[in-house]
Amino acid sequence: MADHPDVPNANKAFVPLDVYSIDEPDLLAFVPRPSHALLLVFPVSATYECSRTTEDSTLPEYSGSGPQEPVMWFKQTIRNACGLIGLLHAVSNGEPRRHVLPGSDLETLLKDAEALPPVSRADLLYESKALESAHADAAKRGDTAAPEAEDSVDLHFVAFVRGLDGTLWELDGRRKGPLARGKLAESDDALSEAALELGVRRFLRTESQGGNPDLRFSLVSLGPVFD
Repeated sequence: MADHPDVPNANKAFVPLDVYSIDEPDLLAFVPRPSHALLLVFPVSATYECSRTTEDSTLPEYSGSGPQEPVMWFKQTIRNACGLIGLLHAVSNGEPRRHVLPGSDLETLLKDAEALPPVSRADLLYESKALESAHADAAKRGDTAAPEAEDSVDLHFVAFVRGLDGTLWELDGRRKGPLARGKLAESDDALSEAALELGVRRFLRTESQGGNPDLRFSLVSLGPVFD
């Protein structure tokens, strides 16, 4: 896999760090808190595809836009860019959004995207030269060769983001829109027990109950930079 995806001129107040366990307190203690978002990486399975299409079949296509949007969601139309979309979801919402560097490429992108409906917003990402350059640069820094757009890749990224109103959002560009998974207490961050139950553990339970024997996954937390 390539290194963690990058976003052009993103804020420097937060950093993505690997989470080595969601059950062992000693390992969780190494992760800076509060965690504002989690990026879940997993192999796409038949169980996942079935649960995704089943849930989406009952939902309308999302059409939100504008500053009144509870969360900013990006529809994925760029092949093999789910890591980039996941990180965009993480930095575009909640507390990290407040710390985007003024005048940066990311601030410009988010301002331009905010007023657009999902399809036009996806076109904006597709046409963004700054985003294309940042994505290519991040791919070059990886330990292995990044996949080409036409390659078949079985790994997928999903973001779980704590919104400013305390809602835990599941943000996946392949879905019909953002998914509100439940309300968190004021003291709960994205890596709290409540958030894990509503997000990552819920996902793993669905996979297990659907008969998937391969529960491999990786988890990245977007948390504060500590000196």
